[in-house]
Amino acid sequence: MQLHNDENRRADRVHRPASAGTNGTRNIAGPVPPARIKVPDFLEKGPGDACFLKRGDFSISLNASPGLRTEVGALIKRMYSWRGYETENVVVSSHNPNRLTLEATIGRRLVGTLTLGLDSDEGLSADELYFDEVNEFRREGRKLCELTKLAVDPQYSSKEILASLFHLAYIYGHRIHKATDLFIEVNPRHAGFYRRMLGLAQIGEERSCRRVQAPAVLMHLELDYVNAQISSLAGSCRSSEKSLYPYFFSKHEEKGLASRLQRHNS
Repeated sequence: MQLHNDENRRADRVHRPASAGTNGTRNIAGPVPPARIKVPDFLEKGPGDACFLKRGDFSISLNASPGLRTEVGALIKRMYSWRGYETENVVVSSHNPNRLTLEATIGRRLVGTLTLGLDSDEGLSADELYFDEVNEFRREGRKLCELTKLAVDPQYSSKEILASLFHLAYIYGHRIHKATDLFIEVNPRHAGFYRRMLGLAQIGEERSCRRVQAPAVLMHLELDYVNAQISSLAGSCRSSEKSLYPYFFSKHEEKGLASRLQRHNS
């Protein structure tokens, strides 16, 4: 499934913690100090509560309830159809041990979702178009994962939300399941965004994706590169940086998140 993000409208807006009762923005009087990410609140999952963490004014859940999964499917279809993609084959799995679906919400509103898929006997979604390219990494003994079903409501999109989704997916794939390489299929017009924001490189030529009836290219990222970027940039929110890595969690925060994800995965 191709990834979707409206980078042209909202991706460069920094999502700051909002006061109670706002819609995600607030007025700040006087000079703004150098931005640093607020340490996330790690929430223990209670009965009927799928919230994994809170960061600023948004929350992220893991493999949420059937009701929220319905909203996830609706968000993906809405964002895909807005771009002119086919949505008939969009399915959000209720349970798959090789898939982790992340859901970002503000209040009760779903604003973003992303799925991390691990390689298995079922293969990856990218195998449908790019089996030879992906299988070359398997032959080298690499451990693979992929990102699919990214959809973010452009009204609420921000670097903090995107970075949180991507960082949690990285932790689950690399820190917990020891994946070495990440793949995504994206529309060619979005390839530049993923190159600038995360450092992905195109390794597959443009082909037609039947699932969404749109062109696609295959992009690849070594996860050791992500680790190095997190070590040098995470938590700085430097305005001169155009990538998402300054908005990732710090290494200390990452360690706590990895422990919680490991317990969730047990």
